[in-house]
Amino acid sequence: MADSLDKLMYSFVMEDVLKGIFIYVPPGYVACVYDLGRGVLKKVLTPGLHLKIPFWQKAKLFNTQTLEYRISRDFNPENEKAMGDIPIAAITQDGKRIGTEGAILLRLDIHQIPAIWQSIGEDFVAKIVRPTVRSRIRMVMSRFDKQDIIGIKRDAVETELKNELERIFYSRGIYVENVLLSEIADVGEYSKTADK
Repeated sequence: MADSLDKLMYSFVMEDVLKGIFIYVPPGYVACVYDLGRGVLKKVLTPGLHLKIPFWQKAKLFNTQTLEYRISRDFNPENEKAMGDIPIAAITQDGKRIGTEGAILLRLDIHQIPAIWQSIGEDFVAKIVRPTVRSRIRMVMSRFDKQDIIGIKRDAVETELKNELERIFYSRGIYVENVLLSEIADVGEYSKTADK
C-alpha cells in the first residue's frame, strides 16, 4: 500500500515538474514569461516548445491572430473580459440619437505584448479597448448627419473611425485592421440593449 502511494506521489511530482519546465505555444499565439527575479521578460516566445524554470517563471499565452471586437445586441455585458460590446448610442450632427452595431478587427503587436501585460494587464479589453471604442464611435458619429452615415458617406465614417482608433491604439501595441459598421438605427429600436 505504501509503495503504491509513493509511486502515486512520485508521478504527481514528476508531472508538476515536467509541466513546469515546458511551455507549449500553439500557432497564432505567443507566450510572455514573468520571472520572479526580473519581472516580465521582453522576449516573447513564438509557436513551438520552450523551456522555463519551474516555480520561478510563469508563462501567459496571448492571441496574435486577428481578433473580432463585435458590437451587437447579442453581446453579454456581464463578461467584462469578452471581446465586444452592446450597441453604442451616439448623437449625430443633426441631433438624431442612433445605436451603432458592427465589428472592429484588432491584432496585438507581438513585440509590444510584454509591455501590454506589464503596464495594462490581461484585461486590456475592459481597461483600454471598450472605453476607447465607445468614445471614438460617439465622437465620429457626431461629425455626420444620420442620412450620411446610413447612406453615401458610410465608407468615410468607417475610415474616420479607423483612423481615430489607430491614433490611440497604435502606441499601445494594438493594430486596427478594419472597422465594419453593420447596422445604424434609432436608439428606440434597440430598447434597453443600447449603451446609453
